[in-house]
Amino acid sequence: MRADARRNRELIVRAATRVFMDTGCSGSMEDIAQAAGLGVGTLYRHFPDRAGLLALITCDVVSRLAAQVEAAAATDLPRWEVLLGYVRDAVREPLAMLKSVSTDDPVVAGPAERLHAVLGRVVEGAQAEGSLRADLETAAVTDLLGLVVCRPGARDDDPLATVVLDGLRAPGLENRPDAIRGQ
Repeated sequence: MRADARRNRELIVRAATRVFMDTGCSGSMEDIAQAAGLGVGTLYRHFPDRAGLLALITCDVVSRLAAQVEAAAATDLPRWEVLLGYVRDAVREPLAMLKSVSTDDPVVAGPAERLHAVLGRVVEGAQAEGSLRADLETAAVTDLLGLVVCRPGARDDDPLATVVLDGLRAPGLENRPDAIRGQ
């Protein structure tokens, strides 16, 4: 790909991410082209339809989140802290809008499986260290985390996030940050 074409594609993806963060799914292709400072024709040459653009953005976001969780999991941070870091990172992404993209899409399937697998290992590690309730299945925990981060206006400190995260903590650790951190 030529350098100018690559630059335009990157501009489109960044602009689309911003537009979708600001407007959700209602952002138009024209809005994206304008935000990128490009003509609509340039946008359509790179992405003939909205679905392809959404799939690429989803792949990028999910791959980035998976890499962040993997990097944090490779440290000696308590697994609970890794989960909280995931929530903090994920709420900054356009996940509410991206939920409309099927994880069966071949562009998205691999990164989605990677993120799900790494989150599952972190959840199991948090349960093993005693910071996360052991009476919940791994899939239930990852589903609850998805509920927290994949909705419009999600924040890591909003009431829903607070209630869900408080409910996931192992009994007795609610008011003991030293026990959660393993100090």
